[in-house]
Amino acid sequence: MSRPKVHIIVLGGTITMAPQSTAGIAPSISGAELVAAVPALAEVAAISVATPFLVPGASLSFAQMRQVDELVDQALDGGAHGVVVVQGTDTIDETGFLLDLTYRRKSPVVVTGAMRGANAAGADGNANLLAAVTVAASPAARDLGVLVVLNDEIHAARFVAKQHKALPSSFASPGFGPLGHVIEGRARIALRLARIDTGLGRPAPQARPVALVSVGLGDDDRMIRAVSELGYKGLVIEAMGAGHLPGGLVAASEQVARAMPVILASRVPGGPIFASTYGFPGSEIDLIGRGLIGAGLLSAHKARLLLSLLVGAGRDTGEVASAFASFQ
Repeated sequence: MSRPKVHIIVLGGTITMAPQSTAGIAPSISGAELVAAVPALAEVAAISVATPFLVPGASLSFAQMRQVDELVDQALDGGAHGVVVVQGTDTIDETGFLLDLTYRRKSPVVVTGAMRGANAAGADGNANLLAAVTVAASPAARDLGVLVVLNDEIHAARFVAKQHKALPSSFASPGFGPLGHVIEGRARIALRLARIDTGLGRPAPQARPVALVSVGLGDDDRMIRAVSELGYKGLVIEAMGAGHLPGGLVAASEQVARAMPVILASRVPGGPIFASTYGFPGSEIDLIGRGLIGAGLLSAHKARLLLSLLVGAGRDTGEVASAFASFQ
């Protein structure tokens, strides 16, 4: 039997980093070099690779991710069975979700990276790349949308989050866990997640600027009030608990919600934003009644991505609310 074709798109990140002449590590290893360092890839799939750019994960842009969308579609149109995107772990949970929002095909798209540089003792990049290609080549991974694979765990892009700054096991899906694992060279999918269609298709809409304000103990409303004056087209508030704000922030939040969509998210990683439990000023019942939209199960930074595309697609506040309702 012929091997499945897997196309690898390398964007940079720690997995491509090696020591530089000054200090620290920086992106310098091409996709071809990454592939050459893992001979076992040839036993899993027929590999092709491209390196459109080499940047740290924190420096990736909306424009670059639109380019990745195009490269993924081109690879699949050219006969690839699956695609692997290799990048920095700082933003894997964001880029994976961003890709997933507009991806409708059944072929696996897998995002991976590394927590340790290529020359570090115990570097995890080679193992993560092999696991990601194994998943991208597997029929079991079809029709699951975009996946994130590190540390031999297979996560849904919708739920995965970086939980530690250093450990190879830093990625998890709070409240859910992985969909499966790579064991003995095989992708073993234990759970299948229903896909969500927000109506955002290819090409992805141009993202519009959306502010993200995180709220803490004793906070005041100056940051929230400033959003309208700074040219933002939407706001995500990272609130407390099940979707709660200090009472002194309520009026400002309602005022902004009259001018643009305002999403109510939480700094707590597990569970959804509540809708009907707490009734005090600044509670979720109070805030939703004032026009804020619950983020459901989405983290604040993923809610920001979804809102940026929805606003870019010209969706009004009611349509934004309907889209976020899919993630409850």
